[in-house]
Amino acid sequence: MRHTLRETWSGLRRNLAMTIAVIVTVAVSLTLFGAGLMTSSEVNLIKGRWYDKVEISVFLCTEYSSGGRCVQGEGTTDAQRATIEETLKANPEVQEVFYESKQEAFEEFQRVFANSPLLSTRTAEQMQDSFRIKLKNPENYQGVSAEAAGLPGVQQVQDMHQVLDSLFSALGAVQWATIAMSAFLLLAAALQISNTIRLSAFSRRREIGIMRLVGASNLYILLPFLLESLVAGIIGILIASAMLAVGYYVIIVQNAQASITALPWIGWGDVFGAILIMAIVGIALAVVPTLIATRKYVQV
Repeated sequence: MRHTLRETWSGLRRNLAMTIAVIVTVAVSLTLFGAGLMTSSEVNLIKGRWYDKVEISVFLCTEYSSGGRCVQGEGTTDAQRATIEETLKANPEVQEVFYESKQEAFEEFQRVFANSPLLSTRTAEQMQDSFRIKLKNPENYQGVSAEAAGLPGVQQVQDMHQVLDSLFSALGAVQWATIAMSAFLLLAAALQISNTIRLSAFSRRREIGIMRLVGASNLYILLPFLLESLVAGIIGILIASAMLAVGYYVIIVQNAQASITALPWIGWGDVFGAILIMAIVGIALAVVPTLIATRKYVQV
């Protein structure tokens, strides 16, 4: 064991510049990879929280409304209203349907604009009655929205999913861009580790040849190189973990959570989960290139 540790230290010292380059590359690539994982957790958290709360609103025609399936100057008839409700309830994607009358809509309008000059501009008869739809799976909203929009007596169908989909698409693009950048850097780190270990093995080819002649096992020959790459990898993992934790505390805890209270935010559990996955990837990144780079030197 003493020989192994001495050889490991000798290899690290001999290739100090390349070892530092490997540590920096591993740390940066793992930090980006961990940030991508945390972004994915945040997107899923927001999607789960908001999608469950968003409902589809189907606004009916009035004498004052136009567009949609309305007839100019005519409101939705009782027969059309009943047909709309029956059609919505019969849809297998619909969990519940709530009806809001014109009077209820007017009372909500009065509550929202209680201190506004707009309060005097509307009467109960000018308000639109509507159906509120709660879905079984909030992500499957397109079919329900399309069906509701095609029913006679429907003036407009509104939902927040289109806005949310654009938001989630943008966040997803950021997430995958971060992971793609980290993948390129991880590849660069793997190549650096492979080259560093290959140079170290080449410089010690005479000692390795002697050990092979005296019957040293593959593990005994390989262990110093594995320890060299593991030391560099673990240091890179520790730096990346610290950067992720500090970044989460500064960006999320101290700023985002205080300024944007309407959004749910990931917690320390998600951060530690990302660090765990990041550590597994970092260790694999250190071990696999080493095994590949030294395979021809350990064949006994």
